[in-house]
Amino acid sequence: MSDTPTPLPPSPPTLPDRLSVDPRSPHHIAAVFENEIGIRLNGKERNDVEEYCISEGWIKVPAGKTRDRNGRPLLIKIKGAVEAFYR
Repeated sequence: MSDTPTPLPPSPPTLPDRLSVDPRSPHHIAAVFENEIGIRLNGKERNDVEEYCISEGWIKVPAGKTRDRNGRPLLIKIKGAVEAFYR
C-alpha cells in the first residue's frame, strides 16, 4: 500500500444571492447546477423553485399548469425567509 493521500473532490462554488434555473436568465450560473441544490422558504423545503433571491426574501414557483404564450410556465413570487444549501 502506498501512503499517498487521496485527493479531495473540488468543493462546490458558493451559492449566489440570486439564482435562476432558466438558462436564458442573466442570473443562471451553470457551475452551481453541477451539484444538487435545496431551497427552504420559512423553514420548509421546496422542490419546485425556479428562481430565488436571498437578500430580497422571495422565490418564484410555477403557478400550476398555466403556461405563457411561449410555452413557459407562469411564475408566482412567494415572499419569506429564503435559505439555499447544497444537499
